Amino acid sequence: MINYVIIDDEPIAHRIIEGYCDELNHLNKVGNCYNAMEAMGKLHQESVDLIFLDIKMPNMSGLEFLKTLTHQPKVIITTAYKEHALEGYELNVVDYLLKPFSFDRFVKAINKIQPPSSILQNTDEHAKRLTIKGDKEQHFVDPDSIQYIEAFGNYCKVFLADRIITTLEKISTFEKLLGSSNFIRVHKSFLVSKNKIQSIKGNRISLGESEIPIGQTYRQIVMTLL
Repeated sequence: MINYVIIDDEPIAHRIIEGYCDELNHLNKVGNCYNAMEAMGKLHQESVDLIFLDIKMPNMSGLEFLKTLTHQPKVIITTAYKEHALEGYELNVVDYLLKPFSFDRFVKAINKIQPPSSILQNTDEHAKRLTIKGDKEQHFVDPDSIQYIEAFGNYCKVFLADRIITTLEKISTFEKLLGSSNFIRVHKSFLVSKNKIQSIKGNRISLGESEIPIGQTYRQIVMTLL
């Protein structure tokens, strides 16, 4: 989980960033600040991993505020002024977003930030259950209950019979952890439980109500192993 604070004197900017963050389940808001002085107080009160920071603010600019910090969290600049980009990067900001920015551009900036801790682990050495951190919860999952896993850039969706877990983890990590005896990579974006496969027709695998594409480079491996 990444705890974030928004520092911007415009309320509409807070609403836009909050809306984007709500789409990413590993981001947790711990404060809204409308000037640098409020932000200083918030950073003393809360554990903050990430700051969304405007530049043009009354009394003290965002860049001036950054220079006061002894221990700087990750910072993503959100501003309408491109002329401060170089100075921002000299202050080790993660990214520099020019308003108005799209959700895709926002996600690209977030993807540059590593989570503070691993979000996927075995609960025991035999991997009888996994602890998957996602959707702002810890999920204890029996690998046998996983139907398939779909990759979305730096994120994955884990499809179970009764729910879907969105987690900040790469599909390659799941592939390594779950092993090849029960799971098979059938596409660059899909890892499938062998036991859940019902049929294969052409370049499609049927898992009951779900159909998974077979990637061209994976087809020979799929037909050999199944």
